Amino acid sequence: CHISNLTLYNVSFEFINAYSHVVENTAFFGDVALRFPRIVHHYYDRNADWSRLLRWGLRFCNQTGVFSGGAHQHVLTLMSQELGITEKSADFVNPYRTERDDVLHTAEAFQKILREEEKRRRKEEKRKEIRKGPRISRSRSEL
Repeated sequence: CHISNLTLYNVSFEFINAYSHVVENTAFFGDVALRFPRIVHHYYDRNADWSRLLRWGLRFCNQTGVFSGGAHQHVLTLMSQELGITEKSADFVNPYRTERDDVLHTAEAFQKILREEEKRRRKEEKRKEIRKGPRISRSRSEL
């Protein structure tokens, strides 16, 4: 069986690309979850697919050891505790969470922003539904 160097290169490149996507996106989501816990919880807690994918990404990062012993491992550990993937340790503190976050979580302003965003999304989806089908153009050609 003959495998060309180009085939090996493409497989290796695809593997490296997939590997880096998993590692980078898991670390990125961890950072976002710690910096914006209120917003992330709002969406993450309602989406089982996100939970499943994130758990898989965390297992992958832990099994490969890509972040072992570094600051990124600490971020992933804090993120898994913040999102309830692992049990919170007695000394758990999200370094980015402030008292203001708790106030905003219950504040009317935050709820109003969420309602406006949902309204905007529904309006956008409705507009997309209306636009389906062929269009009659108003083009005029002069002779």
